[in-house]
Amino acid sequence: MKALEVHNISKMFPGNLANDNISFSVEKGEIFAIVGENGAGKSTLMNIIYGIYTPTAGEIYVNEQKARIRSAEDAIQLHMGMVHQEFMLIPRFTVAQNIVVGDEPRKGIFFDYTRAVREVKELSDKVALTVDATAITGDLPVGVQQRVEILKVLRRGAEILIFDEPTAVLTPEETQELFVTMRKLQSQGKTILFISHKLKEVMDIADRIAVLRRGKVQGIVNKKDTNEEELARMMVGRNVVLEIPKVEASVGPVAFSCHDLRVKNARGMETVRDISFDVRGGEIVGIAGVQGNGQDELVNAMIGFTRPTSGSMELNGKSMRLVTTAELRRQGMSYITEDRARRGLVMPYTVRDNSVMGQHLNAPFSRGLRMNYDKIAEFAEGKVREYDIRPGDVLDTAGSLSGGNQQKLILARELSLPHNFLIASQPTRGLDVGATEFVYRKLLEEKKSGKAILLISLELSEILGLSDRILVMFEGHIVGETTPDKTTEEALGLLMLGVGVDRKVVS
Repeated sequence: MKALEVHNISKMFPGNLANDNISFSVEKGEIFAIVGENGAGKSTLMNIIYGIYTPTAGEIYVNEQKARIRSAEDAIQLHMGMVHQEFMLIPRFTVAQNIVVGDEPRKGIFFDYTRAVREVKELSDKVALTVDATAITGDLPVGVQQRVEILKVLRRGAEILIFDEPTAVLTPEETQELFVTMRKLQSQGKTILFISHKLKEVMDIADRIAVLRRGKVQGIVNKKDTNEEELARMMVGRNVVLEIPKVEASVGPVAFSCHDLRVKNARGMETVRDISFDVRGGEIVGIAGVQGNGQDELVNAMIGFTRPTSGSMELNGKSMRLVTTAELRRQGMSYITEDRARRGLVMPYTVRDNSVMGQHLNAPFSRGLRMNYDKIAEFAEGKVREYDIRPGDVLDTAGSLSGGNQQKLILARELSLPHNFLIASQPTRGLDVGATEFVYRKLLEEKKSGKAILLISLELSEILGLSDRILVMFEGHIVGETTPDKTTEEALGLLMLGVGVDRKVVS
């Protein structure tokens, strides 16, 4: 029986045909993956299926009956549920409160919390997703929070589950736990749509795979009849190098160093504790760690957004104490941020204007107090060609670009600044295989040219493939240092979770 059928779905936005006559069907109890480049139309299509967008044309059938889906409530009534990449949870609520919110059990006019806890435990036991119903959600590891999201949609009767980039913030061990959960749900007759750009994971979990490119279905294949290379070629329209090539470079002097660094977060809690390391020219030092173990606070201190409570940092041999972010950039630091929208770009500004930020007051981009827009446009057009930023109009706003093209714009700007030290924080988060390949090539070119690079990433394949040295952060400490030839993804993943770490040392 077909659980879901999509017939000739199209969606037109002003100036953009996001979905172009898309058709496919998903069998009941199947894990069906949808892959594609950034901007290929995956998210638009899922938002149509879940009722967030209305299609311009086309029809959807659920359990072989034509469905009218004009809101998420309509989708829920049809027994569909969506597990979002960004969790839709209230951190200060307990697990039980989060799972029943909007559909709370009542005792008269009052919320029956005892019954809520009991119902959550019964559901948890039934689907073999272990959670503590009384735990505060914000205190839980990311993988457990994701279980809460899954239980939340299951409690509302979901038989068709949409997983939108569900592994983006998970460790390898948490990813495998999620896949175990997905297979259990499949064995119970649930139908799963799995949206991802990670081809290795798609090949691990999916039964069939649909490939989108520029809003169209390029093909639907059985997992057993394809491989990662063929999927990448269908996604991008050309051969893609999936293995990260090793690049040798001469190691130069220390560009950045820190000693006994301690940093507090915005709530006054110490999240970086006695960290010491250095980064030399011609090497990539990778920092691996589960989100929330001090990486963000470390980067904020390095770029001058916050001040350490103790310890010291040096950039090219000069103390960074009380130095502004602007001055650090003048002294040779560039920064690829993980947060494109808030830190990387000014979204309402044009590609032209974003491309020169940080050097817009320098010649030839300004003459005294006057901007030289001809020179800025000439520079931006060159970067658009070099970095293949699409659609290629320098007067388009940054906010109109896809995530991959926004990242290319940040790369173009940061790598064009005079620098010898680059911080790359989650540089490929949310990027498809083609854009990821491009970012890797640029980082390796930086290394070969003698730049010092600090790479912070949740992607262990990225850390292992690019780094010369690897540091592991756990609870604000560096709890291990190794090299790619002496470790594995599994060993790093366990260290990231604190397995084998001396708790007395990190307490």
